[in-house]
Amino acid sequence: MSIELNHTIVTARDSKASAQFLADILGLEVGPQYGPFTPVEIPNGVTLDYYEGAGDSGPVVPQHYAFLVSEDEFDEIFGRIKSRGLPYWADPYHRRAGETNTNDGGRGVYWDDPNGHNLEIITRPYGAEG
Repeated sequence: MSIELNHTIVTARDSKASAQFLADILGLEVGPQYGPFTPVEIPNGVTLDYYEGAGDSGPVVPQHYAFLVSEDEFDEIFGRIKSRGLPYWADPYHRRAGETNTNDGGRGVYWDDPNGHNLEIITRPYGAEG
């Protein structure tokens, strides 16, 4: 069986600005508008489709999006986070401010997007170090 995640919808107050924020931090491009969606395609083929649907159903409900990156990509992305002066944490609960983690023998960091979505980059998948 070949099942792959193809896309997910990310609610936002401003889909274009939110998509651009993610693309800029991760070093990616924003795709052309597709209907009501502003897409950011991740290199593994999964697309995050930003959608201004929050007004239809109330406030944006924060979600968590984690990205597995190489060590070099971590350095580049983390550099962009720091150069923008964005707050970051070593944990998803935002208790360890200004730190990174070394979970599972890799590195990881969390930061928020303009809608309150909790973003994360990790260099090793969870459970990688037994």
